[in-house]
Amino acid sequence: MDQSSYRLLQILSLACLACRLTSSSFTNYGTIIPQSPTVEIGKEFTATCVVYGAAKATVDDIYWTSGGVTVPKEQYTKINDSAVNVTIPITKETGKWLLCKKNESPSFFNKSTTIHGIQLTKGYPPEKPENLSCMAVQSDRQISSNVTCTWQPGKMDETISTTFTLFGSVIAINQNYSTKAQRSSGCIYFGTFPSYMELDIWVDVENNLGKVRSDILFIIDPNEMVKTNPPSDVNIISENNFSRTLLVSWKHPIHETVVKLKYNIRFCTVGAGVWTEVPPNDTESSKESFRLQYLKPDMEHVVQVRCMHHTGYGYWSDWSTNTTARTPEDKPTSKPDLWRVVIPSQGKSERRVEVICKDPVESNGRIRGYNIKIQDGAWEAVPVNGSELNSRSQERKIIPLYQIPLSDKRRGSIELKAWNSVGESPRASLGIPKLAHEPPPVASLSCFNQDRRLWVEWQPPNGETTGVTEYVLEWVSVSDGVIDWQREPRHNRKAPIKGNLQRFKLYNISVYPMYSGWTGKPLTTASFLEQGAPLEGPSVKVRRTGKSNAEVEWTEIPLDKQRGFITNYTIFYSTGGKEHSIVVSPDTYSYTVEGLASNSKQVVRIMASTVQGSTNGSDLSFNTLMYAPGQMEATVVAVCFGFLFVIVLTVSLCMYKIDLITKIWPPVPDPSNSTIANWSPDFPSKAVSPKESVLGDVSVVEVDVFDRKSLCEEDKAGLPLKKDKYLSEEHSSGIGGSSCMSTPRQSVSDSEEGGDSGQTTTSTVQYSSVVASNGYKGQSPCTLPQSPCTLPQSPCTLPQSPCTLPQSPCTLPQSPCTLLQTPQCGSSQSQTPSFARSESTQPLLDSEESQEGSGQSHQRNPYFSRSPGASESRDPGDRNQLEMEEQGLASLRFCPLEEGSQQTTPTDEGQSPDGQPGPGPSYMPQLKGHKQQC
Repeated sequence: MDQSSYRLLQILSLACLACRLTSSSFTNYGTIIPQSPTVEIGKEFTATCVVYGAAKATVDDIYWTSGGVTVPKEQYTKINDSAVNVTIPITKETGKWLLCKKNESPSFFNKSTTIHGIQLTKGYPPEKPENLSCMAVQSDRQISSNVTCTWQPGKMDETISTTFTLFGSVIAINQNYSTKAQRSSGCIYFGTFPSYMELDIWVDVENNLGKVRSDILFIIDPNEMVKTNPPSDVNIISENNFSRTLLVSWKHPIHETVVKLKYNIRFCTVGAGVWTEVPPNDTESSKESFRLQYLKPDMEHVVQVRCMHHTGYGYWSDWSTNTTARTPEDKPTSKPDLWRVVIPSQGKSERRVEVICKDPVESNGRIRGYNIKIQDGAWEAVPVNGSELNSRSQERKIIPLYQIPLSDKRRGSIELKAWNSVGESPRASLGIPKLAHEPPPVASLSCFNQDRRLWVEWQPPNGETTGVTEYVLEWVSVSDGVIDWQREPRHNRKAPIKGNLQRFKLYNISVYPMYSGWTGKPLTTASFLEQGAPLEGPSVKVRRTGKSNAEVEWTEIPLDKQRGFITNYTIFYSTGGKEHSIVVSPDTYSYTVEGLASNSKQVVRIMASTVQGSTNGSDLSFNTLMYAPGQMEATVVAVCFGFLFVIVLTVSLCMYKIDLITKIWPPVPDPSNSTIANWSPDFPSKAVSPKESVLGDVSVVEVDVFDRKSLCEEDKAGLPLKKDKYLSEEHSSGIGGSSCMSTPRQSVSDSEEGGDSGQTTTSTVQYSSVVASNGYKGQSPCTLPQSPCTLPQSPCTLPQSPCTLPQSPCTLPQSPCTLLQTPQCGSSQSQTPSFARSESTQPLLDSEESQEGSGQSHQRNPYFSRSPGASESRDPGDRNQLEMEEQGLASLRFCPLEEGSQQTTPTDEGQSPDGQPGPGPSYMPQLKGHKQQC
């Protein structure tokens, strides 16, 4: 079936249904009895359905529905073929419509036909009114004819219409009166008020479910239900001779012939708010005055009066308007409340005592002044300002009276009396003991809050009350120093503070035990009447910042803004995008926060907490350092020290660079500049006769630098002396010249090699070893005499030697050479001195060796003499000695002399400087010196 066919079928069905309903609305199939009834909830209801012929149905085809729910067949009752009953219970859930229907044959359009239907109205019957009462009020000087009655209507169903009717009947004349009333009140008019006539009054309540009547109110005398006006012309008289009484008078509101009345009086002081009533028995009569007694002197009192029927039935009139009057003054009947404040003196052994007091409780008038007596002195009058002392005020002000200095080792006593215009008060006394002899304090003290009051609890001294006559509770405001106190009996262990304490304010509470007027030691504690969250948070600042930490400090919140005891402080700080917190004790006001990121921005705040809440302070931003304190300074100092070290090292190297260079590259003396180049054995400065006994053997070894072959075969026996080659590379020395750590230089050629004098000897290094067993040619070895030559400062160490240098004006220059293993002169055993020389003496030795050792025919100038076969004829002892000397020569050097000082001229041959004969020189004299090479 397509969509258009489905829509067409729906339209045809609706049209057929509309036609059927239209045709049925004009046809009456039956009725239900009763029509639209009011039914009572909680009861059963029966209805009858009567079927008409047009319905074309019998009672067997009938069924009932209530609220759309089919009623079971068991509740049906068949009356005849055209009528059937149904009975249903009425509840709050019962449907509003009750329908009678007939069953139809099944069809596409419907299955049943409604015969008839009714609407049910559910509700309750009226309840009986209770507590009916009536009252007649005074109108002018008579009683009004309108009587107003009230009652309690009970439950009322708002869905059912209910009527209230007030009835009154004057029994004596059998006259009834009625009026429509409200649900709970009504007013009935009697024409004339029926005074002294019996009267019945009642209320009827009616609705569709029933009618009910209240109990009848029987009134014997209608005057008993009269409410008169308050007494008029109330007046108060104050009598000077009667300071505690007031006379009150008034007038009757209505004539006694109409209503006989009795009165009631109440009074209070101005501002008290608590009334005191005069006992009713004292005012039962109809008199028009009364004297109030036992009032407070010099106090303003308020008085009110009311009246009612003398039998006590009926209604009290309203209270009269306030009437005030003041009682006369009287002398104070209680002593002033005397107290003191002790102020210790700084650096002195005395106290300053300030005497204060409060007015007597029973001042009985305005206090004009005080009479005070200190110790055993005379009474002194202390006048006070009347504006500060006003007994009419409910607040007892504190009066400062006197200040006295009192030594710590002295006790004091104070006496005080208050006076007014009538007389003096009883005497009050107070004793202040010595500071070291104060009586003991209470054993314990605590405070707690209860019913919005601050309670103080304590225990007596030493657990007993012996000697204690009373306790004084003192409280002082910490923020402004306002002081107050109260007294408690000796048997009390706790009491509420009666002063005007303020919330969120800190007080120091002290308890003083009193010993017959002498004060004991106080015990003090701090407390709040009520605590709250602080009004503001702590103000924080940064005291010191570091690389990874910061020290923060904060100030204490002012007392008037703390509003409670600070339980802790919480430090909040952010690092690395995460907030951290640290809780510290309430007595901490600075803290070092660790673990912060270096060279970064940090945010910190402080939160203060009490038992009632917390308050945050303002945020503070700061930056941590890039370097820790001292790190930059240490780096700068290290760099400075390093730079200084480099400078010192550079300066030192510059100062010693010559020595350093000579140690690394040792210089070699230049033979061309040596004095030995100009020296010739053929032209000695002085002829010296050689001695046989001092002639020594000289062996010359020539070694080629490259092949290292010996050029003299006969000296192979002296191979151990070849080590002089290596020594000469490090230390080269010779007669007439020396150098330390010298390098090879050009040698001087002999007379026969004059053509080769220009050649260098870099390829051949000549070494020589001079063994002077019996001395040189023409020289005799001997002990060197003491020489006046001055040894300059030198790093070379001169070993101690018994040899004495001959006197000479020469001066030894600075030289790094060291004289080692100096031969011992004058020993018992003759030792052959050895000398090491440099290549500068090589031509001299070559000429002599070639003359003596070779078979050449030409004659050479003899430099040194050498005995043939001396080495072969030497005994083994001499050979050993020669080896020892060779070892010693390895370290033996000659220090060079200054040029110009090298020429030595002995005084006489074979004589010492003192003229005595002595040994000859140990070396050949030189004509000229040589140039220093070191």
